[in-house]
Amino acid sequence: MSSSGNDPRQPWSAKPYKPQPVHPDNLPIDYSGFIAIILGVAGVMFRYKLGSWLALIFCAQSLANMKNVETDLKQMSTGFMFAIMGLVTNYLSPARGGVKT
Repeated sequence: MSSSGNDPRQPWSAKPYKPQPVHPDNLPIDYSGFIAIILGVAGVMFRYKLGSWLALIFCAQSLANMKNVETDLKQMSTGFMFAIMGLVTNYLSPARGGVKT
């Protein structure tokens, strides 16, 4: 049973979807890049190995989900720098000495 004459859809009036352009200042925050910076700073300042490793992982996640290359690249490179500095500080610097009494 064909009802081509009674079809309410109008294929000639369909238009492809075009997303509205968004200004770079109005984009949502890249939370993984922000967390990478916080963990990287904690890894450098407090010498947390786990913080430095997690900062490196969040940097990779930020790289994979990058929406705006210009802004996200700055944030991601800062987080990556802090993560690498934290790892170098934790693994290549001399061990902390204990308190001698």
